[in-house]
Amino acid sequence: MDFSLAAVLPQVFTGLVLGMIFVLLAIGLSLIFGLMTVVNFSHGALYMLGAYFTVFFLGYTRSFWVALLLAPLMVGTFGLLIERFLIRRLYGRSPDDPLLLTFGLSLVLIETAKLIWGKIGLTLDPPRELGGAVNLGFMAFPAYRLFVIAVTVVVLFALWAFLTRTNVGLIIRAGSRDALMVRALGIDLNRIWLLVFGIGCGLAGLAGALAGPMRGAYAEMGVTMVIESFVVVVVGGMGSLLGAVVAGIMMGQVVGITTYFAPKLAEIMVFVVMAVVLLVRPSGIFGE
Repeated sequence: MDFSLAAVLPQVFTGLVLGMIFVLLAIGLSLIFGLMTVVNFSHGALYMLGAYFTVFFLGYTRSFWVALLLAPLMVGTFGLLIERFLIRRLYGRSPDDPLLLTFGLSLVLIETAKLIWGKIGLTLDPPRELGGAVNLGFMAFPAYRLFVIAVTVVVLFALWAFLTRTNVGLIIRAGSRDALMVRALGIDLNRIWLLVFGIGCGLAGLAGALAGPMRGAYAEMGVTMVIESFVVVVVGGMGSLLGAVVAGIMMGQVVGITTYFAPKLAEIMVFVVMAVVLLVRPSGIFGE
């Protein structure tokens, strides 16, 4: 086993790319749970739809950039429909009801994807401009994976600006702390919940669209990812956006480095880290 820096650094960068996918998924889950206390188990299926929609739009437009823009918008729009016609009917009931509904919805979406696109996965090539490698001085790394990191950073900055610099963002943050008081001020929280659910689903779609050229598109691609994303949310602290970012990057590094030293333990280590964190801090790293 080569323990040199030149051998380990590629795994660190690979783990960072995976961590960015975790971050996008976990941020969406945290937004929805933090404001609406809804555990969205269909998040993995929406991630899968993001990849398939990218393939679909790429076939029609012949432009990866247009497909990358349209796919998350389509998934976000689908999320609006889910909240309006399914989730909204369950407000005020047991938290288990939305969980069971979204879990069942994920199974329906997976089977529907198999009927439409087939059981065999589809390949998705990165754009020609990002098909090569970039020389970082100490190693060469695929340009597309660096692009994934850059896009995630831009999205996180835009989301931070939206939540902290806009009136709607202020209402979202206030509603996550005291929904009753926000309603007392005459604000229609149903519209805010609709928007937040759509944004969270759109982030899942963006994660799937970005992951498509690296992993392909197949019906079960979100099954493992949604479980690991929930682990990220729990480790970071339920409802904490900062926790989702920190835990997502950390879990990506855990998977990336473990894959190099002990590939068979890569998936297990995520849960080991979660267990250790919860033993030390039961509410998660940034949980309250």
